[in-house]
Amino acid sequence: MTRRLEGTVALVTGASSGIGEATAVALAGEGAAVAVAARRRDRLEALVERIGSDADVLVIETDVTDEASARAMVEDTVREFGRLDTLVNNAGVMLLGPILDAPVEEWRRMIELNVLGLLYCTHAALPHLLRAADTDPRRVADVVNVSSVAGRVARQGSGVYNASKFGVVAFSESLRQEVTRRHVRVSIVEPGAVMTELASHNRPEIIEGMRATFGDTELMRSEDIAESILFTVTRPRHVAVNEILIRPTEQER
Repeated sequence: MTRRLEGTVALVTGASSGIGEATAVALAGEGAAVAVAARRRDRLEALVERIGSDADVLVIETDVTDEASARAMVEDTVREFGRLDTLVNNAGVMLLGPILDAPVEEWRRMIELNVLGLLYCTHAALPHLLRAADTDPRRVADVVNVSSVAGRVARQGSGVYNASKFGVVAFSESLRQEVTRRHVRVSIVEPGAVMTELASHNRPEIIEGMRATFGDTELMRSEDIAESILFTVTRPRHVAVNEILIRPTEQER
């Protein structure tokens, strides 16, 4: 049986854990050659073993907040596999807390990774995606930007994270309008609470507050989000899934 992404190439950022790792596994399972990118090479090497020897996987140790590194990541992918059909911009960080007296360095980290890193990767990938959309086997290409429910609803204690994810949504919609007639689809996936490392980067008092909020909620798994991404990029050429908002059943907002 032919797998749905046979003959295509995907690049997944933030692939060393969580949603990125699960997405790389899902895309490879449907036949895509996959470039997995992150800063932690040891995690990426372990991911290659998880995916298995039957798949084509390229490990790229990189920091997408550096524009030259992001561009080199894309070029390395195309050099290795000859094309690029799917870009999943998953790399991101969530550092919550009040705006008043906030550590400004946390703001800088979020904007550099959640916004600028995503912009650098997308800008570098677009010429290759446009070429892929003109060629077999699928004659369509995809940019999937992993945003958040925080890109739709602003909350106290989440101001700059909200700003970064609202920015991703605005950029994605503008880009969609620019390239959709050339069959490059731009999609936003907006997860609610997921059981990943994302929350662990916060200060201890913030983590305690999050535990109080979500302690009795059954969180989503990374694989739940990966399935949504896989659904998005395997639609027929004439179908574009522009936005998926996905929350745990018990999450109210």
